[in-house]
Amino acid sequence: MTAGNSTILIDTNVLVYAHDPRDRRKQERALAVLDRLINQGGVALSVQCLWEFFNTTTRWLPEPLPSEVAQAQVERFVRGCRILDLTAGAVLEGCRGAGEHSLSIWDALIWATAKLNQVPLVLSEDFVDGGFLEGVRFLNPFAPAFDLALLDVGS
Repeated sequence: MTAGNSTILIDTNVLVYAHDPRDRRKQERALAVLDRLINQGGVALSVQCLWEFFNTTTRWLPEPLPSEVAQAQVERFVRGCRILDLTAGAVLEGCRGAGEHSLSIWDALIWATAKLNQVPLVLSEDFVDGGFLEGVRFLNPFAPAFDLALLDVGS
């Protein structure tokens, strides 16, 4: 499903669930998804996801990560993933997408960043599972029917 060795954009919720023990099923799935894609070199993250991850894990989890631990994880993501900038063009496209497709601005920015960087697949629980929007498909890695084998390069 990586569409000829291209990358898959991972939304913030997948990153956060990997560090949130309240839902063990989601935590295990998030860890499996990240492990598989990072080992294959198939992960893209928006800078938006990096700061959202840091903010959420240090402020909103019941047992927040210490900032130095969250920062170290952000550094690992930066080293192991393709990082996509949040540009003025992405903000403008996100604003258009929010209006035309009834997306929250945060989700619209994820979609716009994937679209403008030609990333054909976003893994997130925040979009309609299996949805397709202007060249970008969305899959929910926490859906019961989700198959990790879809993430294998060349599938």
